[in-house]
Amino acid sequence: QVQLAQSGGGLVQPGESLRLSCAASGRILSISTMGWYRQAPGKERELVAETTSGGSTNYAESVKGRFTISRDNAKNMVYLQMNSLTPEDTAVYYCNCNVLPYGFTRRYVYWGQGTQVTVSS
Repeated sequence: QVQLAQSGGGLVQPGESLRLSCAASGRILSISTMGWYRQAPGKERELVAETTSGGSTNYAESVKGRFTISRDNAKNMVYLQMNSLTPEDTAVYYCNCNVLPYGFTRRYVYWGQGTQVTVSS
């Protein structure tokens, strides 16, 4: 019914930037919270940033001032601009959307397929 397709990511050197994109498609009536999570090897998945339909944002302390989340409600897309990347940012990044599909009366959480971000010199 609903799919999330991620793009972006890759290998960069410390201090460089990357931009991740996530497009939600399918029978979507509305999307409330959209966010990005990451999972590093041997660690649990953690919230990186999230944004509500009203534009409020929330960031993990470790990325504040470096990462910026944004969304395009008309296109059902969410972005993560990552600046001043460090090796500690290396992880698989997942987008996450809280969706009300057409024909349903409750919301469901959907996940993107994940994209690798590697920061290394």
